[in-house]
Amino acid sequence: MIITGSYMKKLRNEVGLSQIELAKLANISQAHVAKIENDKVDPRLSTVNRILIVLSKREKQTVCEEIMNKDIIFVKTETLVKKIMSVMRSSGISQIPVFEKGKLVGSIREMSLVKNMGRSLRDLRAEDIMEGPFPIVDAEDPVEMLPSLLEVHPAVLVSRRGKISGIIAKSDLIGMK
Repeated sequence: MIITGSYMKKLRNEVGLSQIELAKLANISQAHVAKIENDKVDPRLSTVNRILIVLSKREKQTVCEEIMNKDIIFVKTETLVKKIMSVMRSSGISQIPVFEKGKLVGSIREMSLVKNMGRSLRDLRAEDIMEGPFPIVDAEDPVEMLPSLLEVHPAVLVSRRGKISGIIAKSDLIGMK
């Protein structure tokens, strides 16, 4: 694709910026933006890149925070497995994060329970059967990054300023509008 002035004008209009606003954000003059958009000048590649970066940042992308579930159901390492199974069944969830002293340390998934069916689950605690923790994404990360993570993990946790603030399961991504 060739980036033309008219194409950049179209992008600018789509994100709702004026020439003055774009010029200010891209650190160029409004007159230069006008000349570029009218194909009166052949801009440097660095100028085109600055403009495209500004325009791409202004595009409305759905971010993880918008689809996350804020009500995180979790267990502690000492929680009995029989309690975990009850919580998962009553909540209609198939995985649950495990925390210890406010820190994510692991996860329990349906498969964790299936793998341990030969053991006396009633006597076991979360720490006895937990698997690795779910990945953590930032609240402002675009949801486009989630499919590759959710191919490997049943859920991801969402963090804002270093604090877990939500969870996204495969069903949350599928349910996006």
